[in-house]
Amino acid sequence: MKNIKFKFVAFSLLITFGLAITSCVDDDFGIPQAGPQEPVEIDGTIIPISAVLGEIAQNDAVTTLSFVEDTYVEGYVVSSDEGGNFFKELWIQDAPENPTAAIRIAIDISSMFGTYNVGRKIYVKLDGLSVGLDSGNPSIGIINGDRINRIPQAQAENAIVRDAVVEEIIAKEVGMNELNRDLLGQYIKFTYAQFPAALVDQGVTFASEPNDAFDAERTMQSCLSNSSVQLGTSTFSDFKAIRLPSGAGEISGVLLRAFADENYLFKINTVEDINFDQERCDPEPLCEGPSGGSDIIFEEDFEGISNISQLSGWINVNTEGGSLNWRTGNFSNNTYAQVSGFNSGQSYDAWLVTPEINLSNSSLEEVSLDLEAAFDNGSGLSILVTENFTGDVSTTEWTELEGIEIPQGPSSGFGGLSAAGAENISCLENIRFAFRYQGSDPDGVTTRYHIDNVVISGEAN
Repeated sequence: MKNIKFKFVAFSLLITFGLAITSCVDDDFGIPQAGPQEPVEIDGTIIPISAVLGEIAQNDAVTTLSFVEDTYVEGYVVSSDEGGNFFKELWIQDAPENPTAAIRIAIDISSMFGTYNVGRKIYVKLDGLSVGLDSGNPSIGIINGDRINRIPQAQAENAIVRDAVVEEIIAKEVGMNELNRDLLGQYIKFTYAQFPAALVDQGVTFASEPNDAFDAERTMQSCLSNSSVQLGTSTFSDFKAIRLPSGAGEISGVLLRAFADENYLFKINTVEDINFDQERCDPEPLCEGPSGGSDIIFEEDFEGISNISQLSGWINVNTEGGSLNWRTGNFSNNTYAQVSGFNSGQSYDAWLVTPEINLSNSSLEEVSLDLEAAFDNGSGLSILVTENFTGDVSTTEWTELEGIEIPQGPSSGFGGLSAAGAENISCLENIRFAFRYQGSDPDGVTTRYHIDNVVISGEAN
């Protein structure tokens, strides 16, 4: 699947600014350190970032854009390479507070934080540059095949105009369950977030583990919704070896898409963007005490079937009365249970319920499974358990398994099946699990989910 779109601005690279700006060139990175003392006056047409994003959205193929000569886009810098977490790129948004649009500038210069500091107003001359999506991120740079490459240093001196204006950037408060592509590049804040207890207890660092390469990703959870997002940290950052904070609280940074447009990635400028001074919001465990063992008490991997109805004792029902139900899926010779409301044109409350599982002859039980989210446009899955099934899912009292993490998938592809954690169920006896999928099409959640390898392990008596 081709996931990079680009456009070329066919204007001469020889056009220079009609501006009387004097500057001295710094030997380290060739960009003036001494900027104007007064706001600059642009001799040309200034357009908003939203206009550039509109051009990108309207042109799906290689297209010559119709920007007038001496056209500039303006914005305020929200990214910083001071901590080494951003490299040869600037993110700008259209306002210091409550922005509506943002875009990336790919530029072949490092150590820019002294010149293009956070809050600095700049203008980017679009003549001769390219704009498009690079790994899902709206970008300005130089076209090279199917990528938006960096603007060379020499050209950047004429392409970027540094204003004297520096504003305080106020992070936009956003819920993790509200992430969408309109927020890409904006400086946002999560007000009550934390890292999973398992990562904190293991002393995991931001990006200094043996298997970390380039941008390391750490799951970050919301305490306000059943949502999560990946925190991206460069292995070249100066805080890579710091352990993840153990508390909960506020964190501010720039939202973008990860490489190949696989998922959302949240990046901070420095560790000072984190203020985890609140108590953690970990759920109370369903069962206290130790769990886990080498014996398999229950297992379902969905292999050998072509229809959910072939599973003995399982219940597959939609309480909204529609036709959407759980079914089997298969990829790369692996069968799993799947559900998706996309193109269904209905509201749904689809339940997949296991048969009764007797735990009276075992101990130390815990449940684990693999999950995948795809074409994600919101959280629609919950995993529940009961000891008192009435025969009707709507009249049964259910408890949510909060130790199982529902993944957040890419909005335009598949996230891949992976382990979703484990939940201690050692205090329960005769139980049923339910996988509940809620949403509506076309105006609600239609995220696709895959479930596989449901396992209860413990010690058989």
